[in-house]
Amino acid sequence: MITLASDFGSPYPSAMRGVICAESDARIEDVAHDFPRHDVRAAAFWLREVLPYFPPAVHCVVVDPGVGTDRDAIVLRVGEHALVAPDNGVVLPVARELAGLAPGDPLDTAADVAAFVVDDEDAASSTFHGRDVFAPAAAAVHDAGVADADSLARLTSTDPGSLVDCTLPEATIEGERAEGEVLVVDDFGNAITNVPGDFLAGASAVTVDGTRTPVGDTFAAVSEGDRLVTVGSHGNVECDVNQGRGDEAFGLAPGDTVVLERC
Repeated sequence: MITLASDFGSPYPSAMRGVICAESDARIEDVAHDFPRHDVRAAAFWLREVLPYFPPAVHCVVVDPGVGTDRDAIVLRVGEHALVAPDNGVVLPVARELAGLAPGDPLDTAADVAAFVVDDEDAASSTFHGRDVFAPAAAAVHDAGVADADSLARLTSTDPGSLVDCTLPEATIEGERAEGEVLVVDDFGNAITNVPGDFLAGASAVTVDGTRTPVGDTFAAVSEGDRLVTVGSHGNVECDVNQGRGDEAFGLAPGDTVVLERC
């Protein structure tokens, strides 16, 4: 299996699929192609939440605001998974998750992790490395076998600890107060923060930037159209609206600071 994820929208992913189909017999699964444009951190968050649910696969990720520059194209092998991506940190959080590391742990301390740089000097374009570099690399790694990635001519071994990192910020919690940040807003308008869900344990309400808001285990804990704070499937605190948009109701966007206080 090869999975594809990007911020390309349409139709660019079709060209990547065409290259893979021409060079490999891999089954192709699309993860998402509507990640926020050029937002490495948002893509890194969603990949960490989604890719671990796949069986062993080659995961081709292209969120690449530095395309055509001197940034490297890399293959990162983690156990039976391989991550093919630009060296901008986009796959580092999910690599740690797959390797059983804690956020921020050095990747080179994990067992069964290897990193490689892809030779992209002969790329047909400087603006579409998804088609010209990453898709062919994903097909080659798939067909060679993830464990034998270091035998491919276009790959050069490198130190996993030398890769560009991306770590998601941590919330500051002091007693009954948590100061965090909105990491992403999903398509439902749920404003997902970096405040760990256990901050809400036992609370029936919190203030969100000074406004009292009920805490619920489900969206239906409040009436349709009402605001609530809950813990999402990712384990973080969300600011939501039952059948509405939490980002609009709370006035929150990715990167905004949010302060929660238990009532």
